[in-house]
Amino acid sequence: MFQKFDAIADPAAGTRRLKALREELRGRGLIGFFVPHTDEHQNEYLPACAERLFWLTGFSGSAGCAVVLADRAAIFVDGRYTLQVRAQVDTDCFAPKNVGDETPYEWLQRRLSAGDRFGYDPKLHTVESAGKLEAACGAADASLVACETNPIDAIWTDRPAPPLGPVVLHPSSLAGESAESKISRLSNRLGELRADAVILTRPDSIAWLFNIRGHDIAHTPVPLSFAIAFRADDRPPRLFIDGRKLGNETRSEISAHADIFEPAELGTALAELKGNEPVVRLDPVTVSQWFEHELSGGAARIQHGPDPCMAMKSRKNEVEINGARAAHLRDGVSLARFLAWLDREAPLGGVDEIKAVERLEALRAETGKLKDISFDTISGTGPNGAVVHYRVTRASNRRLEPDTLYLIDSGAQYEDGTTDVTRTVAIGRPSDEMRDRYTRVLKGHIAVATARFPVGTTGTQLDPFARRALWEAGVDYDHGTGHGVGSFLSVHEGPARIAKVQTVALEPGMIISNEPGYYKSGAYGIRIENLVLVRSAVEVEGGERPLLSFETLTLVPIDQRPIAPELLTVEEIQWLNAYHAGVREALSPHLGADDRAWLEQATRPLKG
Repeated sequence: MFQKFDAIADPAAGTRRLKALREELRGRGLIGFFVPHTDEHQNEYLPACAERLFWLTGFSGSAGCAVVLADRAAIFVDGRYTLQVRAQVDTDCFAPKNVGDETPYEWLQRRLSAGDRFGYDPKLHTVESAGKLEAACGAADASLVACETNPIDAIWTDRPAPPLGPVVLHPSSLAGESAESKISRLSNRLGELRADAVILTRPDSIAWLFNIRGHDIAHTPVPLSFAIAFRADDRPPRLFIDGRKLGNETRSEISAHADIFEPAELGTALAELKGNEPVVRLDPVTVSQWFEHELSGGAARIQHGPDPCMAMKSRKNEVEINGARAAHLRDGVSLARFLAWLDREAPLGGVDEIKAVERLEALRAETGKLKDISFDTISGTGPNGAVVHYRVTRASNRRLEPDTLYLIDSGAQYEDGTTDVTRTVAIGRPSDEMRDRYTRVLKGHIAVATARFPVGTTGTQLDPFARRALWEAGVDYDHGTGHGVGSFLSVHEGPARIAKVQTVALEPGMIISNEPGYYKSGAYGIRIENLVLVRSAVEVEGGERPLLSFETLTLVPIDQRPIAPELLTVEEIQWLNAYHAGVREALSPHLGADDRAWLEQATRPLKG
């Protein structure tokens, strides 16, 4: 199976490891150290060798950091993980903090003294985050010290080796564009930006540019690597990757349009760059400070700005869009079969969170097209559903009980597309409060799905659409409403998203999630998520500006049993019925008789 359910940490190890880290820091003359959840590529999901935050604290979430001082330590998470962090971390060792209340930089600044030497690993901090850390230390008259080697690595005696997953080619028949064409477009873009070169450190940007995929990170098909691309047409880009990952065919194909180097040669290449007076573009949000340091002291001029590949790959071409539609149809059939199975088996009392995950993964595997799941499935019933990014283990596993809500958030990696879908299912009879909150979440979901908006609109402008019905009841959810999704790449893709703070405009071809939710701590969680495609602008009769809209890609029934119809408008009911009619038409030909009968019932028209 693709997902593991073992206990994820030894809580007692936290005290020993924290003590060992403090001893290591004392030996280096440091008062403390910053431990981010990241690697040299700023990945969200990490190879085992880079799971330093998890190893030290036991926290397994995909975002967070710890600040360790000689006499105290704290771990910082966002609203998705406030419950999870307390369940996983020894709070006597690490005080849990919500970054919405206090940032790690604010916390650190108040606890440093003049003359203190505070350490960090410059390969794990972006230019932007290192700047914040430097400002915090400077405000306290303390010194920020760049560590040549990471002190955690010095005490992590059984640290896994870096991954060597094989690199495979992603053909133009799936990518919709050759690597040569992408490289040429990137060169032209650098010309528009007046940059001579760009440093690429995001594995998904590199995988997209060279039409390759990898196996270095669980659930995300990218190879860990770095690249330098140039403005000049006669200078091929340089790919820095462990040659052991490349087979003969893959190496030959890449070599046709790029020069291949070992990662150890990266420093030499940067030294060469800074001696030739180029303008080198660095993304301060994604490139580590180490690169800026290596380029300093020479003739190179650094241009800060977004990685241009991120915007280019976020705008899917027609081949990728058609692939996404095919992937969602395939995935929808698996989800319908799963939900039909769940409705038959859960009332009998034999289904728990792990059994549900295993069943869904098996059904996806039966397609013969599944490469991996796109993230660890969130399978939470009752109070576990209230943990936004809950990860079921054998210790936390719960049986699906009557009169509860069950939340399952899952996704798949197929060669033609990446999926991500959440459904909340009533097991037995939901309470009136559950029905109220579920319906308000659904209203928000429909508001986003049906939005029409001018060209140039950002996700921040759409975010209130998803929250209004919840706000009217005095409640909210503490996570974004939507994130970008890649094409057989990362399930969380920039640069656009739907969130309270977001400045990037939505553009045609982008695939975004639509996932409002509600979570009652210790009781239940609700989330309804579909993926939507930003569609090309259309002219409206009498309108002054062309408008964009969304096409819903996900084809999975939305449970109607927790709906309070009296809270829905006529238009909202019409949308739900039209959506279900489309789901029924698309999925029915691919289902057996029993599952087709279930689908007919699950997608029956809702009456107001």
